[in-house]
Amino acid sequence: MTDPRTLFDLTGRVACVTGASSGLGRRAATALAAAGAQVVGVARRAEALDEMCAQIGKNAARVAADIADRAAITALASDIAAPFGAPDIVIHAAGLNTRQEADDVTPEGWDNTLAINLTAPFFLSQAFVPAMKAKGWGRIVNFASLQTTRAFPGGIAYGATKGGVGQLTRAMAQAWSPHGITANAIGPGFFPTELTAAVFDDPERAARNAAQTCTGRNGRVEDMDGPLLFLCSEASAYVTGQVLMVDGGFTAK
Repeated sequence: MTDPRTLFDLTGRVACVTGASSGLGRRAATALAAAGAQVVGVARRAEALDEMCAQIGKNAARVAADIADRAAITALASDIAAPFGAPDIVIHAAGLNTRQEADDVTPEGWDNTLAINLTAPFFLSQAFVPAMKAKGWGRIVNFASLQTTRAFPGGIAYGATKGGVGQLTRAMAQAWSPHGITANAIGPGFFPTELTAAVFDDPERAARNAAQTCTGRNGRVEDMDGPLLFLCSEASAYVTGQVLMVDGGFTAK
């Protein structure tokens, strides 16, 4: 029998986290490092990534890059693998929400949202799959959303991509799980991050969202630690193709 105390141990694993400069991406990077992983954070803001590395220490490295640049994915994957080797774990936490109403969606806003939220998670994962196959072990964690299954005002582009993330996750599982690579998604509720600043800057709106949960509160960044470690570790070896909602029961009501 496996010692349950080792199920969440990531010692010897290498993790890549996009969107690691702030919010839930940064929290994911610090949580995985605390569990023993060597972590490479990816984002556009080099200074914020430097702060993340200083916080974590020697087991962190960073790559400042725009993941929306599809033509640079191969070079980006090489840069990510340079510090510690090809990642065993890939977390796609980077996200964009333009909050454009349906009548006001621009081609640029649509394309940028698609590139960051849906296209990059696929092609960056695809780049690392051969190394995962060679090891017979890998973990891909996409970031879904309340809008994977719900429609919100001003969220048509974002919601379309997050709906796509749900199906992308299932398709990744179908394609790659026979090789020991699990693919799951985590669906945050309302957490205080840069992406949700517009929500939390309005106390009444934040309170309404909290009231719609089963727990009666919005998320705290530490609420993500356990679910993320579960999906990134041996504890979830027989879990794949799933969307785990970490939303205080928002989607249950």
